[in-house]
Amino acid sequence: MAQHDQFTHTNPDIDVHAMGEVHEHPTWKQYKWVALVLTIITILEVWAYYIPSFVAMRQVFVPTLLLMSAVKFAIVVLFYMHLKYDHKIFKSLFTGPLIIAMSTIVALLFLFHKFSGK
Repeated sequence: MAQHDQFTHTNPDIDVHAMGEVHEHPTWKQYKWVALVLTIITILEVWAYYIPSFVAMRQVFVPTLLLMSAVKFAIVVLFYMHLKYDHKIFKSLFTGPLIIAMSTIVALLFLFHKFSGK
């Protein structure tokens, strides 16, 4: 009879589903859709850069590019880093410091008048 390790998947007496080790992952079809969405957003970013009248409107152009970049970042984090399927504590450990860092950067930009147009 084979010897089973007490703490691995080779032990048939351990329910790995109850341990929380098995969780859902995106399918290849979902990965293809995610890649398509990321490609479309990238095309829109590049296309926006080549419209001179849009680039001239800095108050609209920069936030638009930042928003599209933030959406791409969120998609990559959620799907390719599997954060969407991880435990809530890992989501909190990632998003909490991210929000603090983003808030600090925005506050520093306001502090040094980078949004006032001076």
